[in-house]
Amino acid sequence: MLNVTSLLGSPSTSDWLRYGTGPAPPGPRPTGPVVVWNCTRTCNLACQHCYSDSHPVKYDQLDGDEARAMIADIAGMGSPAMLFSGGEPLIRRDLLALIAEARSHGLNVTLSSNGTLINDAVARDLAGLGVRYVGVSLDGIGEVHDHFRGRRGAFTKALAGIRALKGAGVRVGVRITLSPSSIAALDDLFDLVAAEGIDRVCCYHMVPAGRGHAHALLPAAESRRAVERVFDRAEAWVAEGRPIEVLTVDNYADGPALVMRLAQTDPERARRAARSLEWNGGQRGAGGRRLAAIDWEGTVRPDQFWGGAPLGSVRQEPLSVIWERATPLLDALRGRSDSLDGRCATCRFRGMCGGGLTSRVLACGLPMHAPDPGCHLADTELTGDATWN
Repeated sequence: MLNVTSLLGSPSTSDWLRYGTGPAPPGPRPTGPVVVWNCTRTCNLACQHCYSDSHPVKYDQLDGDEARAMIADIAGMGSPAMLFSGGEPLIRRDLLALIAEARSHGLNVTLSSNGTLINDAVARDLAGLGVRYVGVSLDGIGEVHDHFRGRRGAFTKALAGIRALKGAGVRVGVRITLSPSSIAALDDLFDLVAAEGIDRVCCYHMVPAGRGHAHALLPAAESRRAVERVFDRAEAWVAEGRPIEVLTVDNYADGPALVMRLAQTDPERARRAARSLEWNGGQRGAGGRRLAAIDWEGTVRPDQFWGGAPLGSVRQEPLSVIWERATPLLDALRGRSDSLDGRCATCRFRGMCGGGLTSRVLACGLPMHAPDPGCHLADTELTGDATWN
């Protein structure tokens, strides 16, 4: 996750966790991973790119007692935050109770939703529980979003959910998965974010998992053009003093692209951005280290897109045990950035990127140490002097 606006000079309260800069909140430093819990596979929509291949049917999932035990263990690990995702998490009837359980253990809670089930009452409940942030997915305006999400009226309902959250004082963001249709609507989506006073916009790169397997990765040049458009809007908002965070997610090549862009106009800021990104490490410090994912059945993975062998199950033993036990798979995952093949092996951005998203590498049928096929950096950009140092 690249916080573009932060690296452009508009700091975030999470910079201490993401980049090792800025003041940390009071209390002990986190010792465990951020945990994404896909608390249900059931969803009321049928999104074309759904990585969990969710449908409006009932699936097996952790029950309330299993979930409470898992939450207590996650808190005991010293995890800084827990993200409730799905399917559509608000379909779980005990969701608010489980969020309350997580908050009672001191966990920061965020929610990922399609927004269609959020009304004023739900928004007030989320605010009362101290939910830190809700991300609502949009893939276009009006019928474009509805087509992508497989339900007429989904856009109107999602926008109503966003407005309800804003009215209740909950920090809210728009999540955009970069696809041909959403890229075509990118300017309109950014205009909507500004007009509605939305706090954050996150642009996600496609990972071919679940129904996402039906979608080809964007060509590198097209992906890079989209990223540069995101940077353009972020720069404009920072210059205007708008308090809108802009992030890109699931492609560690975005960081080097931003550093090279800054090096053309503001070498000192480029140097600061490079130091922050090297501290973060990209994939080196992500899935399998500072990020864990647990699905609806309790299966543990390095991240929510992982299609490889599971790391274990919280139905059999706690996450804290799974995470600390040395296994060949975890060792290989955590050591991947130190044994990369191909053009990653000599790339000057290796310390910032860590070889790209491992889950996308495996999803594309490549060996673990291969370069991320989603990398949009040109071969000529991977070599040369680090002029921002």
